[in-house]
Amino acid sequence: MKFTAEQIAGILEGEVVGNPNAEVHKLSKIEEGTKGSLTFLANPKYQQYIYSTEATIAIVNKSFEPESPISTTLIKVEDAYKSFSKLLEYYNQVKLMKSGIEQPSVIGDDVVYGDNLYLGSFCYIGKNVKIGNNVKIYPNSFVGDNVTIGDNTILFAGVRIYSESEIGNNCTIHSGVIIGSDGFGFAPNEEGVYSKVPQIGNVILEDNVDVGACTTIDRATLGSTVIKKGVKLDNQIQIAHNVVIGENTVIASQTGIAGSTKIGKNCIIGGQVGIVGHITIGDNVRIQAQSGVGKNIPDGVAIQGTPALGYTDFNKSYVHFRNLPKIVADVHELKKKSKQQN
Repeated sequence: MKFTAEQIAGILEGEVVGNPNAEVHKLSKIEEGTKGSLTFLANPKYQQYIYSTEATIAIVNKSFEPESPISTTLIKVEDAYKSFSKLLEYYNQVKLMKSGIEQPSVIGDDVVYGDNLYLGSFCYIGKNVKIGNNVKIYPNSFVGDNVTIGDNTILFAGVRIYSESEIGNNCTIHSGVIIGSDGFGFAPNEEGVYSKVPQIGNVILEDNVDVGACTTIDRATLGSTVIKKGVKLDNQIQIAHNVVIGENTVIASQTGIAGSTKIGKNCIIGGQVGIVGHITIGDNVRIQAQSGVGKNIPDGVAIQGTPALGYTDFNKSYVHFRNLPKIVADVHELKKKSKQQN
């Protein structure tokens, strides 16, 4: 796709300084700009590159005035960083603007779908599925029976949505995600042999949820595993059966959450955190990376460590831990002096 400086300025409500017909078809860092690329200058630290970059167009702040001649066409805006981000979002929307049903693909009985559906090749849509408007389902994806998918939701290639799952509006589900697989439910008999406990619940993703690549969200044993509005999940996260994650909580990669745990809204959970089952974590909680959480956490607390404790207490304790060899040596010396005095 090619865009002129004039078109880009129209999108960003900016002013062109230079050639309004200059064309770009790719993006670049300012220090790595090449002909036909669009870049931006927001951080003064990179201002030197505006004079040497070969990028065809650069987005700059309105306050920027070149101190030497430049060959790049400028688009002046109020905030170059925000404008470049807006342009990336627009570019993504254009890039994903697909529609139509590719073949081969399978659509089951009693499937209902809205306007502008894109269904990539080698997709399977089960029976009695309901799909909203402007939904994009990329190739090699599976949608099981009785699934509901809301408006403007995107399923990237290779997503698996098991039966009975409910996906809201404006959700983005990346490649390799599995939603609705069985929860880890087994019960031992008298001989110690484990038998599977049927998992007959479902998964509900509310609106505006993002799920990163290769994340798995298990169906409930009974009832629902619920991911509430605005939750953002990174890649490679495991969410077990009957977990509930509150609105606008964000969770980083490789975190594992065991069954029936409830997490509040507006929480921030770092990478590689382990959370045991059947506990409650309050609203606005901050959990540092690689923490192990084994008990209920009240609202507004920041924790770290394994087992996790208060963030400030952890840092104080860590100072002592680093000095532990010296502290032990001092204790031995005090004992030695005490014996000599006695």
